[in-house]
Amino acid sequence: MNDAWDRRQVLKRLIASAGALMVPLRRGFDPSHPAPNPNPVVHIRSVSPHTFRLTVFPSNDGQLNPPPTNGSLVEQGWGPPLAVLQGDWQPQTVQAGGVHLHVSPNPLTIVIEQSQDQTIQHLTIDPSTGAVQFDTGDSPILGLGEGGPQFDRRGSVDRMISGQGGYQLRTHGGRVPIPWLIGTAGWAMFFHQPPGSFDFRGPRSRFQPEKPEGARLLDILFVTSSDPAIIMAEYARLTGYPELPPRWTFGYQQSHRTLASREEVLQEADSFRQKNLPCDALIYLGTGFCPSGWNTHNGSFAWNSHVFPDPKAILDALHKKNFHVVLHTVILSDELRGTVRDPCELGEFDEQEASCYWDAHRKDFAMGVDGWWPDEGDPLDIVSRLLRNRMYWEGPQLDRPKERPYALHRNGYAGMQRYASFLWSGDVYSTWETLRTQVAVGLNTALSGIPYWGTDIGGFVPTPEFTAELYLRWFQFGAFCPLFRAHGRTWKLRLPWGWNTGDPGPAEIANYSGAAIPDRSQLHNPAVESICRKYLELRYRLLPYLYSTVRECTTTGMPVMRALWLHYPDDPMAAACPDQYLWGPDLLVAPVVEKG
Repeated sequence: MNDAWDRRQVLKRLIASAGALMVPLRRGFDPSHPAPNPNPVVHIRSVSPHTFRLTVFPSNDGQLNPPPTNGSLVEQGWGPPLAVLQGDWQPQTVQAGGVHLHVSPNPLTIVIEQSQDQTIQHLTIDPSTGAVQFDTGDSPILGLGEGGPQFDRRGSVDRMISGQGGYQLRTHGGRVPIPWLIGTAGWAMFFHQPPGSFDFRGPRSRFQPEKPEGARLLDILFVTSSDPAIIMAEYARLTGYPELPPRWTFGYQQSHRTLASREEVLQEADSFRQKNLPCDALIYLGTGFCPSGWNTHNGSFAWNSHVFPDPKAILDALHKKNFHVVLHTVILSDELRGTVRDPCELGEFDEQEASCYWDAHRKDFAMGVDGWWPDEGDPLDIVSRLLRNRMYWEGPQLDRPKERPYALHRNGYAGMQRYASFLWSGDVYSTWETLRTQVAVGLNTALSGIPYWGTDIGGFVPTPEFTAELYLRWFQFGAFCPLFRAHGRTWKLRLPWGWNTGDPGPAEIANYSGAAIPDRSQLHNPAVESICRKYLELRYRLLPYLYSTVRECTTTGMPVMRALWLHYPDDPMAAACPDQYLWGPDLLVAPVVEKG
């Protein structure tokens, strides 16, 4: 039997070899000098009078499949191409909106001109890898999401790594990389595909796909305008306009860590009301990141009976005091699929299926939970990050279709604004350098289409620099961030009155190098509460103005925290300013970020 099988295999191989020998060689073909790859196929589409789409298909790709979607774009087509360049094509000029594109092969080059004497950008593309070179220019380059080198991206290398390991967590916070870069000279680019990194050193910047070992489809959406408002509107056209969150989410939010008892939960809520200090939301961390949180362990939706023996009654009591309650959640999976409207075929808890995973939230949500704090998720890929944001927007509406949901995320991507997602900058350290850096981080985050952003007021990890002065300066800055929320280790020092009790709360700093607890002699300072009160009351007096600005954001794409360039594009000093910004259209904010 084995001998017969071997003979058949040998015979098949001989026939195949003979067939190959009988195939005639093409005329002019020299086996020792393979023919060069043909020119890449280039499609140019008009998205709007200000935006065109450039898609480069690898020359070895027999089928011109559309660019793979990752969920960031609201549309995939935008009409037929203005130009299709394929085969042995010659240099030519294509008009797209108000610009002319001079396209030539070998090397593939696209020169974008407003007029004969005004070159907007000069792209050189390597179709074999998808690498792109472009002019760095003499004006700041902004955007690229949350975190990373600040403020002007020129002169830096950005590996675009998502999560808290992305770039200098202590000062710059977590990284939410978004390949949307704004040249303040009047252009912007969104690198839809493939994912990659940027090198802004030198006169020519470079985009390098994260997997350059083979030919990659390249998909870029390019915006041209001297008006920053148009650039922001075009980005919203591409990735979606922000949804409107509930108004209470723009009030003050007080976060907690280790909780001692049911009595402590209610007593702290009573203190806000007795002191007449405005506060809209109380946020409770989960057990696992602290010894005693709202649930039994990370990823669990079962209540910690030591602190919440009767969760429904406690929620009702907090609601009667006009608080909203937000719970911390952690995803332990590195992948998420589907939507909440898909059938949960497993019929059980499964973090990888959005429908099954959301079902685990619904019992607590039915008790009266008002919002969620989805933490972790650094290993999630782009598609999963966006699906998680989407889940916390669509899931609550299954049960409360007339309410706008609230979720505070640590991870996301371009398009997360479509789900009204809030974002905070992660586990930063309590230093003056961190406070100074976070102003610039917030501005680049806003320019990247994420309008609802904030920090852990006071910094997450206390250091020897953590004093009442640093806390107050950070609190003042927080009053002019879309997310106004205090959180961190030694959590009782994040309360507006916490610096006058003598009790910093549980330390929880053993695993952090450079961490320190303020000396207890500093914790009897009655002035802190009165200053916090001033800025709490100011925030609430400005709430109609703020919510009107948020509403404007949902229709124009203009953020709440506005880099000065957005309103003063012709002023070089304004374009390069990292430490001042406009709060909406009319208020200038200049946070104090230096000691003394």
